[in-house]
Amino acid sequence: MTAAHFSRPPTAQEAVLTEVRRLLVTGDLAPGTPVRQEALAERLGVSRVPVREALKVLEGEGHIVYTAHRGYLVAELSVDDLVEVYRLRELLEAEAIRAAFPHLDDTNLTAITNAARAVDDADWRGDLAGIGTANRVFHFALFDLAAMPRLSRTLRQLWDATDVYRAVYFAEARNRARVHDEHMELIAALHDRDVERAIAAQAAHRDNSVAAVREALTRSTPQAAGGFDPAR
Repeated sequence: MTAAHFSRPPTAQEAVLTEVRRLLVTGDLAPGTPVRQEALAERLGVSRVPVREALKVLEGEGHIVYTAHRGYLVAELSVDDLVEVYRLRELLEAEAIRAAFPHLDDTNLTAITNAARAVDDADWRGDLAGIGTANRVFHFALFDLAAMPRLSRTLRQLWDATDVYRAVYFAEARNRARVHDEHMELIAALHDRDVERAIAAQAAHRDNSVAAVREALTRSTPQAAGGFDPAR
């Protein structure tokens, strides 16, 4: 496990946060893995202070847990947790799409379409981390048109909380193919200026993700399925 992709944003904390997120998404830090502050600080060439601050952020998002006598561990994946976050996304993304439509124009549509192509390009390269990044750009190119900064910030926090689950989803080729088709359906709804169809397309996109991740987690750890109700 190397830090070859590690780059330094404006502050050391942001750098550490970016790198640990990458390690979580790529699976280099797997669920249940201990996160040693000293080792991570040495590896990234920073003091323990930015490492500790970054881990607190990730703890708040639910990616990292702290237990007495054991320290920080990567959180185990839970479908119940995923469903809760996606339920919140359902409510807020529908509002964002409705608010975005009055601002939707041909320039925006071109940007959204190009963002979808970037997702496909990352898939073609086999760049799973790149798929996740491009996928976020695609969706927020629409959400941010709502011109509601607090809403966008809240949605980003919810997306941050489920990056690891999306990595599970993108790991399977059939899911990546589905993502392409679902993005095209959303773009078609935007071109037709059909807000209800766009909201429905985004809802189907989320629902399919939850179902596929539930299946993947159930195969690997049956107890992770929890009490998931696909009708929720």
